[in-house]
Amino acid sequence: MAVSNWNLGDEGMCPQRLVLEHVTSRWGVLVLITLDERSYRFSELRRALGRVSEKMLTQTLQTLERDGLVHRDAKPVIPPRVDYSLTDLGREVGSQVRALAEWTERRLADVQEARLAYDEARSQGKAYDEARS
Repeated sequence: MAVSNWNLGDEGMCPQRLVLEHVTSRWGVLVLITLDERSYRFSELRRALGRVSEKMLTQTLQTLERDGLVHRDAKPVIPPRVDYSLTDLGREVGSQVRALAEWTERRLADVQEARLAYDEARSQGKAYDEARS
């Protein structure tokens, strides 16, 4: 499917676009990469991710679980124990997300260089526009 087919205007988002949004959200990416290593309990996953709120992590896990990417295993013990892991589908998309994250790490210097060049060109263009006024 062409990317141009993913735009439904004000009618809503197509299903592919929604899944892409879930997978590439700030916390979605980090959850997928982290759970790709092993299963985690909620509290240890939260610690591994860093500055994520309990509410945001809960929402992210529920969204990824609904999409079939995360498995929630609630054990009937006291105190309750819940483990999160990736499904086969989650491992598949997790490897794709990890590849994107690794590309970002490899090419960050190039991106930063492009940003500097862009900002410099914009500031010079702005100075040129102001001088013409």
